Amino acid sequence: MKKAIVIGAGVVGLAVARALKNSGVQVSIFDRYPKAQGASVRNFGMIWPVGQAQGLRFDRAMRSREIWLDLSQKAGFFAEQTGALHLAYTDLEMQVVEEYAQALSEVKSAQVLSAQEVSQKSPAAKLGGLKGALWTEEEVIVDPREAIFKTAQYLAKEGVAFHWSCAISRIEGGRVYSGREFWDADQVYVCTGADFEILYPEVYRELPITKCKLQMARLVKQPDNWRIGPPLCSGLSFIHYKGFEVAPSLGALKEVYEKKFPELLEWGIHVMVSQNGMGELTIGDSHEYGLDLSPFDQEKINHLIIDYLKGFAEFKDWSIASTWHGIYPKMTNGATELIHPVSDQEIIVNGLGGAGMTLSFGLGEEVVKKYGI
Repeated sequence: MKKAIVIGAGVVGLAVARALKNSGVQVSIFDRYPKAQGASVRNFGMIWPVGQAQGLRFDRAMRSREIWLDLSQKAGFFAEQTGALHLAYTDLEMQVVEEYAQALSEVKSAQVLSAQEVSQKSPAAKLGGLKGALWTEEEVIVDPREAIFKTAQYLAKEGVAFHWSCAISRIEGGRVYSGREFWDADQVYVCTGADFEILYPEVYRELPITKCKLQMARLVKQPDNWRIGPPLCSGLSFIHYKGFEVAPSLGALKEVYEKKFPELLEWGIHVMVSQNGMGELTIGDSHEYGLDLSPFDQEKINHLIIDYLKGFAEFKDWSIASTWHGIYPKMTNGATELIHPVSDQEIIVNGLGGAGMTLSFGLGEEVVKKYGI
């Protein structure tokens, strides 16, 4: 039986390992930590086709969605087919909603809802001044902390060998080293996320890749099992996601926001909220780009996020349970991912730019189909 080694047990590494296992390869995963601790567990848990441009990325998102739902049954973690609401409070925002829905009317579930229809889908949406909303039904929510952990447990039961707390320091062909220890395989897939410069530093120096830091928070479990319904987004999300570029009015909306919300755009803030199976609310987020990102979070950014969120959402309890930041790799040349064969035996899979939860499982199958042994 052919052998493969995957470096990194985040969502990209798990996706590649799953695809390799399903192709009949014996797989080992190595991670430097006792369990996944990076961006894969520091996000909303959104599987988010609505944000993807039509074509390959949307199709990949839908395949990933299918795999997530299958894994949730097999591995036993929370996954809810929530759909998504993008709320519109101005005529121009509503115009973008209508243009998006019209452009994709024959492709997906996009519908324009009235304020009254929004109230029937979410008790958390703020109705004062609401013009309407975009409703899409493809979106799924998982709790990333639970889903990543239980997916790894499931793959281990299926025969994938996990080497936790084992930092790989060097790769030579099909041999990986951790200090003086080494392991051999026919192929090595390097899925190390924001730690990309540790292995192959000379390769990454030549690549158009950077890092993005985001700040997020989690609110406490809402009382009396109160649920917000679908994840809620508002206008700033329209200009954040490539999927909305089908709307001709998007440029005009961005110009309005540049004048109205200069500080929010300076910190790359667009605001969303999702709810996990325990009733906790995840909110965020900001986006700072560069290779010299501060290790210190700014309370000002958290306040900007919460203040904007209060403009379109109402909760039973706004108490903050935890705050954090995550860092993920991002391509600077417009590419949606980095698939870089160093050799026939060594392949880098990275640079999904914050869409790892949405795209990784579909991408993993594509990568293994093209490069697998």
